[in-house]
Amino acid sequence: MEKKWWHKSVVYQIYPRSFNDTNGDGIGDIQGIIRKLDYLNELGIDVIWLSPVYKSPNDDNGYDISDYEDIMDEFGTMQDMDMLILEAKKRGIKIVMDLVLNHTSDEHKWFIESRKSIDNSYRDYYIWRDKPNNIKSTFSGSAWQYDETTNQYYLHIFSKKQPDLNWENEIVRNKLYDMINFWIDKGVGGFRLDVIDLVGKEIDNEILGNGPKLHDYIQEMNVKTFGKHDMLTVGETWGATPEIAKMYSDQKRNEFSMIFQFEHILLDQQEGKEKWDLKPLELKDLKRVLSKWQIELTEEDGWNSLFWNNHDLPRIISRWGNDTSEELRVLSGKMLATLLHGMKGTPYIYQGEEIGMTNIKYESLDDYRDIELINMYNERIKEGYCHDDIMNSIYSKGRDNARTPMQWDDSNNSGFTTSKEPWIKVNSNYRTVNVKKALDDKESIFYHYKKLIQVRKEHETIIYGDYKLILEDNNQVFAYLRQLNEEKILVICNFYNTEVEIDLSKENLGCTKEIMLSNYNDTKLDINKILLRPYEAIMYKL
Repeated sequence: MEKKWWHKSVVYQIYPRSFNDTNGDGIGDIQGIIRKLDYLNELGIDVIWLSPVYKSPNDDNGYDISDYEDIMDEFGTMQDMDMLILEAKKRGIKIVMDLVLNHTSDEHKWFIESRKSIDNSYRDYYIWRDKPNNIKSTFSGSAWQYDETTNQYYLHIFSKKQPDLNWENEIVRNKLYDMINFWIDKGVGGFRLDVIDLVGKEIDNEILGNGPKLHDYIQEMNVKTFGKHDMLTVGETWGATPEIAKMYSDQKRNEFSMIFQFEHILLDQQEGKEKWDLKPLELKDLKRVLSKWQIELTEEDGWNSLFWNNHDLPRIISRWGNDTSEELRVLSGKMLATLLHGMKGTPYIYQGEEIGMTNIKYESLDDYRDIELINMYNERIKEGYCHDDIMNSIYSKGRDNARTPMQWDDSNNSGFTTSKEPWIKVNSNYRTVNVKKALDDKESIFYHYKKLIQVRKEHETIIYGDYKLILEDNNQVFAYLRQLNEEKILVICNFYNTEVEIDLSKENLGCTKEIMLSNYNDTKLDINKILLRPYEAIMYKL
């Protein structure tokens, strides 16, 4: 097994629009990221995954790109981007760019040309048909948009302003590879590849994810771009299984470092329905799914990504923790962090997760900005759904939960901007949940994350050790053992807000040598019989 630098790395995702605004326009910018690099260095992360900063009309918050080799005006300039890469490098931090290769903006010069005529040389850069088939858009409705100029329909799996690129066209692929090499030459450390499992689609057969040519395309991309360099690459792949993940991340296949799989993220969604159709999380299901990925995907044939949050997902404390009081917010936030960071794989921290930011509840739909949830609301109202039920789904799963401004301090607009009107409203709890307060409190969630990052770097058992689920049938406790050679590390997490007693005497775990980490100050060293308090999380060295 070849050890890779990203095996022990911890990645921090930044959503630039909501991170830090330095020019008072209410929108985060690249200079704002540069000013907070010392903060991220204090946390201990090695990598920044940067959500798109390319030129974009912002129909889908930057995931609709009009120029891959320029920077969005609101975010700054290419000189700012060069400075960010350089300043991050000085602190030992690599920048991972977000690549959106499935589609562009309809304002990209390629699409502007493509829609002019059927004979245009750019026509085949996109997917055009005389008649639509049954493919649906992820953002509601048909995935086909009629264009009267040429009396044909173009495909958009997402917004109608995000036409899908035609990956069967070799010219398109090579132009994208040239763009990737442009960023490699600038010194970035890797790429996150947005919905990459869609680029091999067969439209006429209505095959979207994991199409038959997908891995041929990825291997071609690897050879022509990042495969020549020591880079972190992670593909976004909804619906992946461990067997599919191995196809992407087995280093012998020359594709990616790892993928994002979302099996655990779907566990509070009614089977066969949409993410808005909620159901309670069953801990046994979470144990089963996370343990399956820990056991079946090894460093010999792949690698795991570990995450609770990203720019598309609700805040984990509000989702599976407890945000009903300050004490429970902190305890459950630390518990969820401990549970994840003790596992094998590369952890990803989403901005604000390290201080325990929570979901937002705007009273008015007008305060929301996400095109997906607005489309869903309008569609469900037409279908007769109740307003309150729809809003409860938005409160639980809406993407804007993750996109409210980063909470830096207790000043106006949480120190995110000097503007009176940030692009999206700040969460009203910013006076109690913010970076300044977290840094001043040595018992805060921030310092718990910092300790977890240090433990990972100091103990190869966390990185490469075997994984064994403990107390598999317990409905309240998630516990597992990590072992490498003679070192054993035991992680025990009470997932709920009630006490529970556990007895580990029959597990033959041996003696406890030390408490490496806990979210209570008076945790007992003896593990034979433990009374776990609400959300108690402990990492023992055995």
